[in-house]
Amino acid sequence: MKTFFKPAAAALLAAMLLLSLAPGAAEALPPVESASPNTGYPPAFPGQTRAPGMKTQSPYRVDVLTDGLSAPWGIAALPDGRLLITEKRGSLRIYAQDTGLSDPIPGITDVSNKGQGGLLDVLLAPDFESSRRIYLTLAAAENDLSLTALATATLAPDESAVTDYQILWRAGPAYHVDAHFGSRVALSPDGFLFVSTGDRQSMDTRHKAQELSSAYGSIVRLTLDGQPAPGNPHIDTPGALPELWSIGHRNVQGLAIHPVTGQLYANEMGPRGGDELNLITPGTNYGWPLITYGIEYSGQKVGQGLTTQEGMAQPLYYWDPVLSPSGMAFYAGDAIPEWQHDLFLCGLNSSHIARLKLENDRVIGEERLLTGLGQRFRAITEGTDGALYAVTDQGRLYRIGP
Repeated sequence: MKTFFKPAAAALLAAMLLLSLAPGAAEALPPVESASPNTGYPPAFPGQTRAPGMKTQSPYRVDVLTDGLSAPWGIAALPDGRLLITEKRGSLRIYAQDTGLSDPIPGITDVSNKGQGGLLDVLLAPDFESSRRIYLTLAAAENDLSLTALATATLAPDESAVTDYQILWRAGPAYHVDAHFGSRVALSPDGFLFVSTGDRQSMDTRHKAQELSSAYGSIVRLTLDGQPAPGNPHIDTPGALPELWSIGHRNVQGLAIHPVTGQLYANEMGPRGGDELNLITPGTNYGWPLITYGIEYSGQKVGQGLTTQEGMAQPLYYWDPVLSPSGMAFYAGDAIPEWQHDLFLCGLNSSHIARLKLENDRVIGEERLLTGLGQRFRAITEGTDGALYAVTDQGRLYRIGP
């Protein structure tokens, strides 16, 4: 393995990380969050926020594999163990343990690399080994405007370029604010694509997250060719977009499929407080901007200051102060058994990776990993070797595992 350590992380990376609460331990630790919340809103049920703390008992190591990435956003493990990584500027990179980081791979066009926009997530097609097909999400440029889009391309056999690039789906209309695009893409167990979007961070557009005629602030379910998937909840609703799966989201930058149940989970950035983890079910309204556990950045209430409303789902879990969540992944391996089926979420402003233990659709434990490094963790995936791999806005690629 090619490994090097940066001075800012030297103290942490000089040794194994030995932390201490295993699943089923007799005594839970205090919640990892001790700072005062932004609001006095009470949770809807016990454990909805500030779950008991926990610490990993098994030894593991953290390696910085490279710091040569340019604003990476998405990461996927290739079948041979290498990693395919997106960069916001519109390029792909491949990392291999023996050869390091590849040159930028060209062939992706129409990328609006402004603000929070750019080339975003990446997913391998289910037949990637034979087709070399990948899926990409991006902020696509339309004149001086932009929108969230899903594209597909073929990674050339020699990996020098991508070919057959085309946009399959657009979350229109295009808008002038370069923020809140979502956007993750995940493959369902039955072979459909989930794509998340955002409300575009404007008072003029946030209400569209409640409209069935808009793809803003939603999760959509598509076929592998980008068409509305059969069985979608609003496919026969007059005036509704047939691709909609759920609505009422602010900015979903994390999607993950549970490795046992096949259920879809999403994280969502709140405003000032109120970041959420949601269990996504078809046809459900998750409330934004009518209900939230956060407040405006100004300190004012969001709307009427409601946290519950009939017909709108409660978050499975929320953070206040914020985690500022981006990519997330379930750990399906057994190299670190106590992590099996736990959910790992990248924190941006919080500068750590959160590990959550779920039981009966509730969060029963939370741990903070890789604290103190000053990194904005953007995306995470499980590799073929049983380790987790994460990228940061500052250009680092981390390996976290045995």
